[in-house]
Amino acid sequence: MLKKKGMFAVQKIDENITLGRLQLPDFAALQGLSAKRDIEKIGTAFLLEKLFNETVELLYTEEGKPFIKGKNTNISITHSYDKLAIIRNDKFETGIDVELIRDKVLKIKTKFLCKVELQDAENNVEKLILYWAAKETLYKMYGYIKVDFVAHLLIEKFELGISGNLIGEIRLENFYKKVKMHYEKLEDYVLVYALNEID
Repeated sequence: MLKKKGMFAVQKIDENITLGRLQLPDFAALQGLSAKRDIEKIGTAFLLEKLFNETVELLYTEEGKPFIKGKNTNISITHSYDKLAIIRNDKFETGIDVELIRDKVLKIKTKFLCKVELQDAENNVEKLILYWAAKETLYKMYGYIKVDFVAHLLIEKFELGISGNLIGEIRLENFYKKVKMHYEKLEDYVLVYALNEID
């Protein structure tokens, strides 16, 4: 089910997951906002209210992971230029990332991709951005700071399309999680979000 009011959309992915999206320029114009920080902060509060059907209090852990006061649910927040997205998952830890497709990713690809991933992505900017967004999603799921994107966050090879699923692993000495994620292309952006953990 998709509730859409032009500048925002709320989508029920499954019984546990709800996804909210907001067009920040439209929201800023409607609210008379110009400061980037205000647009993102007020936009986040607005979209959270749509996701929970009530006003909620957003807090952060010491590591910077967002949570909702008094709610037994998991959330993740992302914004990039014109887009803000929030995911709510009532069963699993979650993560989400939206990225503008830009070729500057070509200069930093070795900083976040392992050898196998580099060979798979080659110099395809869209695929590189998807790898980056998927690893950001895993990083947000894990929720702790000391993570090596090359060694600890791994994405299985995938075929590039308009949308599809990805499989990723968070692999540390004392922590392991395998995760199914979904991706989709939104105009000049890619959006990746966690679906569920895989046993």
